[in-house]
Amino acid sequence: MASKPKNAGPAAEIAPDGEKNKKPGLPLKHIMLAAIGVVVLGGGGFGGYRLMFAQRDSHEAAPAVKPAVFVDLPEVLVNLSNTGTDRTQYLKVRVVLELPDQLLMQQIQPVMPRVLDTFQTYLRELRPTDLDGSSGLYRLKEELTRRVNAAVSPNRITAVLFKEIVVQ
Repeated sequence: MASKPKNAGPAAEIAPDGEKNKKPGLPLKHIMLAAIGVVVLGGGGFGGYRLMFAQRDSHEAAPAVKPAVFVDLPEVLVNLSNTGTDRTQYLKVRVVLELPDQLLMQQIQPVMPRVLDTFQTYLRELRPTDLDGSSGLYRLKEELTRRVNAAVSPNRITAVLFKEIVVQ
């Protein structure tokens, strides 16, 4: 039997024929685990790509979209609020209500005088500076939508759309 030399480390052994054998750097077990990890990560990445960016199959049915229903309101003409020093300015507005379905149109018709009253009272409070720029019109649209929804509660409209708006 061969004996180990005293100066040889744990990595070297003496073979029966007298040559030194070195242990492999990485065991086969670690190499296989690394390969499995690469396959799993690659599969996860591909699945994420398909989920996020791939086009949907053409055989999937698109959900049925209900067409919007529009209700024209009569033209509203009001004088704007002023501080007394300015000349009187008028606001003329033609508005359309966007409703989610036809059934709501039948439910709103009986309360239409309440909706028009809400428009009249709110629009008379406005000053000409409240309507400056696109942000002023956006705020006006949002406020009118909120007030109409309060007037037709528990029903809800989708939006108030301007057909015409004139400040003179």
